[in-house]
Amino acid sequence: MRNIFLFIRRFFNLLLFFVLEGVAIYFLVTYNKSQQAVFAGVANEVTGKISEQYNTIEYYFHLKQTNEALASENARLHNQLASSFENPDTGFTVKIDSTKIDTVGKVRKYRFLEAKVVNNSVSDENNYITIHRGALQGVNENMAVIGPDGIVGKIISVSNNFSLAMSLLNRKSKVSAMLQRGFYSGDLEWDGSNPSYLTLRKIPKSAQVKKGDTVLTSNISARLSFPPGLMVGTVAEISADQASNYYNLKIKTATNFYSLQYVYLTENLLLEEQLKLEQKTPKD
Repeated sequence: MRNIFLFIRRFFNLLLFFVLEGVAIYFLVTYNKSQQAVFAGVANEVTGKISEQYNTIEYYFHLKQTNEALASENARLHNQLASSFENPDTGFTVKIDSTKIDTVGKVRKYRFLEAKVVNNSVSDENNYITIHRGALQGVNENMAVIGPDGIVGKIISVSNNFSLAMSLLNRKSKVSAMLQRGFYSGDLEWDGSNPSYLTLRKIPKSAQVKKGDTVLTSNISARLSFPPGLMVGTVAEISADQASNYYNLKIKTATNFYSLQYVYLTENLLLEEQLKLEQKTPKD
């Protein structure tokens, strides 16, 4: 209490000035219509700016919740797509415990999970993406990573709650992709330069390819859990390899790697069965 009195005594003149200033402003605004209008306009401007900033912050958090809900809903819809299933052979029925059968009697081939990107590099020669979803949430190595607009990469390492994906923007990455027109397939790689472009190699010169043609994942890419027919990008440049009978195509990526926030992880549930069978195939 003594400190309060000492403070008032020390700053008495300043406190008195503020009190009198407040009283003066009150009477000025109360009994002067023009000043009252000016004060109301300034007050509205200040409160409007505060409300605008508050609404912006509130909108940001609501937008984050909306994005998460949309990502979850999209993953659910992906899981219901017909392309995620295969019709079993109708000639006879073999039940295998490890094979997941949908209630409509179709074998589920692909499983989709939504996930949030928490780290992403684009400026290195070998770029990686950290995803906030791990083994405890159903993520396995070699699952494909897909963005809202096209393919992104594949999972190479998994911890309990996080996973690391090798981006398509990685010199070690190689994915099988095909031209939508003619279905000619080749190897999709990155040369380490521009994050907006990839290179599609080994497209035969017999292919009728034009700038702007669409490039999709091929059936062979299913070995990496990519469902066939996913968007990769479009042909930006065509160059002929003089030493071979192939084109090298510069592909503008459908995915904007600079702005990745949410992705989908997809797993080919029948891949293990396919690989086991192929390993048993005699080599000539």
